Amino acid sequence: MEEARRQAEGAGAAPDVQRLADLVPYQEGSVVSRTVIKRPTGTVTLFAFDQGEGLSEHTAPYDALVQVLDGEAEVRIDGAPYRVAAGEMLLMPAGHPHALRALTRFRMMLVMVRS
Repeated sequence: MEEARRQAEGAGAAPDVQRLADLVPYQEGSVVSRTVIKRPTGTVTLFAFDQGEGLSEHTAPYDALVQVLDGEAEVRIDGAPYRVAAGEMLLMPAGHPHALRALTRFRMMLVMVRS
C-alpha cells in the first residue's frame, strides 16, 4: 500500500515505461479510476468506464484536460455535447458544469491543473 501511495505522489518512483490503457482495467457496470500522479499543483488520473456509465454533472474549480485512450464518450460542458474518441482530447474549463457518459467502453486520462 505504501508503494502505491509513493507512486501516486511521485516520491521515489523510478522511471518506468507503461501503456496507459493497461493501468486501468474495465469492470462490468462500473467506473474504475487510478491516480498516477498527485501533487499540490495537479493530478493525473486514469479512468475506465463500462458502456453507459458516466459522471454526473459537476463543476470543478480547476481546468481539466481529458485525453481519450480508447472508446468513445459524450462530454457535456455548459449543456453542450461534445463527442470524443480515441486519440482526441478536450479541455473542460474551470467553473463550467460538465458531465460525461461512455458511448462505448471508454478509457481516459484526466489531467487536473491547479496552478
